[in-house]
Amino acid sequence: MNSIIEGRIFKFGDNVNSDVIIPGRYLIYIDRERLAQHAFEMLGDGFPDKLRGFEILVAGRNFGCGSAREQAATAIQGLGIKAVVACSFARTFYRNAINDGLPIVECPELYSAVQEGDEIRIDLAAGKIHRGAQEYSCPAMPDSVRKILELGGLAEYLKSQLRGVESAPVE
Repeated sequence: MNSIIEGRIFKFGDNVNSDVIIPGRYLIYIDRERLAQHAFEMLGDGFPDKLRGFEILVAGRNFGCGSAREQAATAIQGLGIKAVVACSFARTFYRNAINDGLPIVECPELYSAVQEGDEIRIDLAAGKIHRGAQEYSCPAMPDSVRKILELGGLAEYLKSQLRGVESAPVE
């Protein structure tokens, strides 16, 4: 994964609940595409398909609040969303997103400056978000977290670490 993410945004408000992201009745699935078919469906017919036209979600405060379900981040990725930028995240969602390989960035200043459909560019390593000539600061993603994201999540990161140990010469 490149530390640069670019795309068109869909804008949500505050307190986007994980129960809205993926309703509980679909938690029997783990496949990204299957979960994506039902992501945000509570918001109306065709909503999952509408979101497929965007690459980045921008939201207000407390994105991912509600139930601590790992499938919320997975469903978002299944829609083709490359990153989520919010004023703040529910802590469990934040950790689940990183574990699943979904880049998430806190940047409260961006929220009021953008409209749905705007294009932004996120530089995870530098901690910068660009919208045209405007630049917004956000926490730079540590190398260790960027490596987890690059490999597709914590499970893939751990597998890569184990492969490294297995291929190390025995002394």
